[in-house]
Amino acid sequence: MSFLSEISFRRGIGLLAVILVVLLGGTWMTVKVTTDHLLNQNAKVTARDWATFLATNVTDFAQIAGGEQPSAASLSFFQATRKAGRVFRYVIFNAEGYSQLVSDRDGVSLVSLSAYSAAAARAAATGQPVIDTRSGTTADMPAYFAEAFMPVMVGGKPVATIAAFVDQTEQRNSFYWDFLLAAAALCLLTGLSFGIPAIAWYRRTREKQQADRRIRYLAQHDVLTGLTNRAYLIEKLERALATLPLRGNGLAVHFIDIDHFKEINDTLGHDGGDFLLKTIAERLLAVSRLDDIVARLGGDEFVAIQRSIAGKADADAFAVRVADALSTPIPFKDHEIAVTVSIGVAMAPTDGTDPDRLLKSADLALYRAKDDGRNCTRFFLPEMDAALLARLRLERIVRDAVQNCRFVLHYQPVFEVSSGRLIGFEALIRLPAPDGTLIPPLTFIPVAEEIRLIDKIGAWVLNEACRIAATWPDDLTVAVNLSPAQFESSCVSRCARGLRAGGASARIGDYRNTVARQQRNRLG
Repeated sequence: MSFLSEISFRRGIGLLAVILVVLLGGTWMTVKVTTDHLLNQNAKVTARDWATFLATNVTDFAQIAGGEQPSAASLSFFQATRKAGRVFRYVIFNAEGYSQLVSDRDGVSLVSLSAYSAAAARAAATGQPVIDTRSGTTADMPAYFAEAFMPVMVGGKPVATIAAFVDQTEQRNSFYWDFLLAAAALCLLTGLSFGIPAIAWYRRTREKQQADRRIRYLAQHDVLTGLTNRAYLIEKLERALATLPLRGNGLAVHFIDIDHFKEINDTLGHDGGDFLLKTIAERLLAVSRLDDIVARLGGDEFVAIQRSIAGKADADAFAVRVADALSTPIPFKDHEIAVTVSIGVAMAPTDGTDPDRLLKSADLALYRAKDDGRNCTRFFLPEMDAALLARLRLERIVRDAVQNCRFVLHYQPVFEVSSGRLIGFEALIRLPAPDGTLIPPLTFIPVAEEIRLIDKIGAWVLNEACRIAATWPDDLTVAVNLSPAQFESSCVSRCARGLRAGGASARIGDYRNTVARQQRNRLG
């Protein structure tokens, strides 16, 4: 996972956590506000009911509000209600809002010094009850209570205000416990309903990110060795070349090929070949610096990019270290694998300033190392481009000749030595060049083998030789030359079947089998 995607994922997790906290906090606050509202309403209703009950059962409010003693009936009522329910205090105010009588836990008495109450005065002035809840501030007051100021109207005019104070502490505690349980249950339900999908999303996102990382890794690395692959190598090389002017130093591309890898693979099997490739990768990493780049392009081809080097001497020293490290025998089961490598080196910016050009230059140098006998290092030279162009032209000519049957056969007579009698002819293939000259087999046959067109050429030679030989007398034979690559395939048996089907006898030989045959092919 990239740095930016990791940051995005962390932000997503943080956002989920914030959302969950907000949901839980919002749920908690919603339940609390609802509970407080219900408690407040309950307290107000209770206080108003007690005040209304008192107002409807006392008939001498006007006299009491005027400072007179309450009647015996009213006094008896006050005494009875003082001991009932949660009402801990009654106060009767006159129309101006001054207290005249107080009934509390200590008894019922007229006040000697009136106290003004704005709430009582407002209730008398508006003719509407004034109800509120409060928290106790002194030891003689409940922790939480409600107060209701109820105006007493006579003839449509307020004559007094009755205030009832109701203890709501126990009710509030009961409400709060219910609130806590409800809030906890609702928060738990909210957390589960949101948390379970969030956890599932988190796990799914992590799995997707791991899968994405694996896909990106496989897209950028060789599966067998874990080294950088071709596409990622070019990307890294582009970045390295972009910073080359700023660094003010050089860069070397080493194209490394294991000599005769196919023979090792055929001898030890694919397990042995894979083990060798992985060991080669480990040794290349061991001799490289952290700043260097090591890649596998496929098969037995590796590339090492040396960064920040002073010149050709550094590249040559690194190539020597690579060759020494890779030539050390590798234990495998009951065997020891001994290999040599051919190395082609291209320097930047001298031999190229873009990845394709540098890799091509290093590849050309590698071809020169192979042509020079393998197990050596060669640096790119400008004339290698000319050799490559000549090779590409020859490939185009061979492909065109295969597609359009442009080959020609020359027939060289074969005589019996003892009698001097003509016994047949040998078919010799030639390839006409665009300028009209003939390209000899020793020049184009190796190219045809490398581009895997030799079987098609062999089939054409066989068919053409049979076609011509069918017009000869029956006692004459035709000989068709085959390349070593055709002997390794099933072409030999196909040739024999074709010749027999054509009614001719066959002498099948290797055109490079003897020195005499090579000379004959050259001379035509």
